[in-house]
Amino acid sequence: MPTPFFYHPRMLRYSFGSRHPLNPERLRRTIDILERIAPELKVVDPGLAEDSELLRIHSPDYIQAVRQLSVEPKSQFEYGFSSSDNPAFEGMDEASRAYTGGSVCAAQSIVEGEPLAFNIAGGLHHAMRSLAAGFCIFNDVALACVLLADHFERVLYVDIDVHHGDGVQQIALEHDRISTFSIHEHPESLWPGTGHVSEGDENTFNLPIPAGTSGDVWKEAFERALNLVVDHVQPSAIVLQMGTDPHLTDPLAHLEVSSQDWLGAVRAVKSLHTPIVATGGGGYNILNVPRMWVGAILTLLDRKLEDELLLVAPEEWGLHSFSDASPRRGQNALRVQDIVVDFGQRIGSLK
Repeated sequence: MPTPFFYHPRMLRYSFGSRHPLNPERLRRTIDILERIAPELKVVDPGLAEDSELLRIHSPDYIQAVRQLSVEPKSQFEYGFSSSDNPAFEGMDEASRAYTGGSVCAAQSIVEGEPLAFNIAGGLHHAMRSLAAGFCIFNDVALACVLLADHFERVLYVDIDVHHGDGVQQIALEHDRISTFSIHEHPESLWPGTGHVSEGDENTFNLPIPAGTSGDVWKEAFERALNLVVDHVQPSAIVLQMGTDPHLTDPLAHLEVSSQDWLGAVRAVKSLHTPIVATGGGGYNILNVPRMWVGAILTLLDRKLEDELLLVAPEEWGLHSFSDASPRRGQNALRVQDIVVDFGQRIGSLK
């Protein structure tokens, strides 16, 4: 059976401007490749998220502010709209509802019995109840978790973006059926400065990784921590945020993760044999995001990653392999080991 993949070109209108790091071109290139090599995907227009859905996680005044600023863009610091990270732009209400609608429909597909559904335009995990933050206006992944929690006993949010999934964590604290697990660069060296092991409640699990950590160490830590979380939570549905910015070439972070190690984390989530809503997320090197997202989607579809598949992309995109050559190994192994031990001890204390 075809796997639902929620997308419409209106999602490409989510753009803070040509100089902003969040470039919709990364999404366009991903879609271009997938249309050529993944016939098992059923591309579906999800439409726009409705007020009744957005109100599950956002305040009425914030939703109204987004609507108004979409018509007359200006800075409004009360709601997080500034001239740098989150500048208001014309049409942002529709563009934000577009990517959020993708996660709404993906969650509904899982409720209806699909084992896997995609919204690669989603994964905007920093938006708070009444605040835009970190390039995110509506928190589509938090909403997907809330909608799934209406039907599943335990929902697990898994975030492999280099930045802490702070918005989802904050919103999830209000929902007993949702647990969050985020692996991210340590808050001592990266925005938003949150995501310590000790944060949150009994449903909050954070694994902060020191700057400079290599992919093999990152991947092993993720797999060990994921197994501990899954054993504790016993999830019946998963929302997976697949930010590619842990990659060693990403300009906004400081980890040394190779694409193959990052894909190993995706593979580990797939191996849980639990229904998955899979979204995109961060990633700011235009040469890497499309190949890593395509690789992740093919991995979740149980497709073999053959480099020849990337030949459909124009040569100037520079997409030659799903793997990186000669990645660094063993960086920060001992320090990460100590963090994983602390992580395990915290879970043990909850039992």
